[in-house]
Amino acid sequence: MDVVLILRLLVLFGVIFFGIRLGGMAIGYTGGLGVIILTVFLGMNAGAIPTDVILIIMSVIAAITALQKAGGLDYMVRIAERILRHNPKHINYLAPTVTYFLTVLAGTGHTAFALIPVIVEVAKDENIKPAGPLSIAVVSGQVAITASPVSAAVVYMTGVLEPYGWSYPALLAVWLLTTYVGCMIAAFIMSLCFNKGPLDQDPEYLARVQAGLISKVATHERAALPASAKSAVLIFISGVILVVLYATMISDLIRLPLVASLQASDSSIAAFILPALEQLKLARDQAIMSFMLLIATLIVIKCKLNTSELADTPTFKSGMTACICVLGVAWLGNTFVAGYSAQLEAFSKDIIAQYPAVLSVVLFLISALLYSQAATAKALVPVIIVALNMDAQPELSYILVASFAAVSGLFILPTYPTLLGAVQMDDTGTTKIGKYIFNHSLLMPCILSIFISVGLGFVVAPLVA
Repeated sequence: MDVVLILRLLVLFGVIFFGIRLGGMAIGYTGGLGVIILTVFLGMNAGAIPTDVILIIMSVIAAITALQKAGGLDYMVRIAERILRHNPKHINYLAPTVTYFLTVLAGTGHTAFALIPVIVEVAKDENIKPAGPLSIAVVSGQVAITASPVSAAVVYMTGVLEPYGWSYPALLAVWLLTTYVGCMIAAFIMSLCFNKGPLDQDPEYLARVQAGLISKVATHERAALPASAKSAVLIFISGVILVVLYATMISDLIRLPLVASLQASDSSIAAFILPALEQLKLARDQAIMSFMLLIATLIVIKCKLNTSELADTPTFKSGMTACICVLGVAWLGNTFVAGYSAQLEAFSKDIIAQYPAVLSVVLFLISALLYSQAATAKALVPVIIVALNMDAQPELSYILVASFAAVSGLFILPTYPTLLGAVQMDDTGTTKIGKYIFNHSLLMPCILSIFISVGLGFVVAPLVA
């Protein structure tokens, strides 16, 4: 390992840890500092800015912001809360289920913030350590990004894999099945082997009770939802369905056979549908951005929202924070990865072609640095495609499909916002960051859910290919 590489690695990790110490958007700020040092002082070329990823995140957040302001997000959260409170004994499985499907629908794992206090309350009421259901629920809310039809990561990967014979519906089916089952198996293992014993026998909890630091379990009075809440949810869900339908129809593996079939038909329906299919000119990422902005527009009009108040919502603030973090950290990561693409290609040819599962380990580790599933995929997948000569060997594309869930390794370092939120909101002290930093409560469920999902992917993907 030469001196320059060591210096570049020190800059890469150094600015990330510096940003972590500063907290919040500063992780993105220091990414810009790292890009300057790597390019101006250490001779690297600036990597690609993940513009499309950021724009998709911004457009989805725009729609979710309008949904929240109209009361729709609270409406969906209350449905999830009702499910948890009515079935408290099954919280270890229901908590990750509700966070998983909220993320699939919304395209962002930040919806977990609204459910964290509910999970803690229900667990305390059942004398269950909150760390168990809380940790796997927060992790599931991020793993689900790789199965959400409106997430930037899924949009990018479906576009990459389509030329190798994978249709949009087939990819969604594989990722939904493997990631959800993976999270449920991880929840079972966590319930069986970790966080065992009742809450009232946990030493940390007892010490906090003695110190008067534990809040009493209580059913909080909820403010009445706006009359517009249900309408906003209906508009949003309808928009997501339209996104899925549009993305399916522009898939060549679906559209071309359909067009050929319609052309062979003389029916009036075919004469109506064929011109409509020819008008589908938006690419998948463009379609999601435009549909999300359309959803936001319709919610604003239907629910008569005061648009000057939209920027004050928690969703908008957390979403824009995520965009800054992705901009800085992912740009820094892309700069470093692009500088060593030849070495990564050589590694891929020698190792990943022989041991395909190694790719998931690489994606898992890199995602912790790039802070984004989509940015991780964009940085590494093109390198992997070239290295494995996938254009000549499209049958190897199943490796990417199976390994995709590994880009959610955002909890290796205890820095991700939902992780920090879980630690802060669990007043029992069972969800914590250990003294060695890496030994925090979410690391094990993160490893289990991702690598079980990947393992299932290597079983299911070849069957679907």
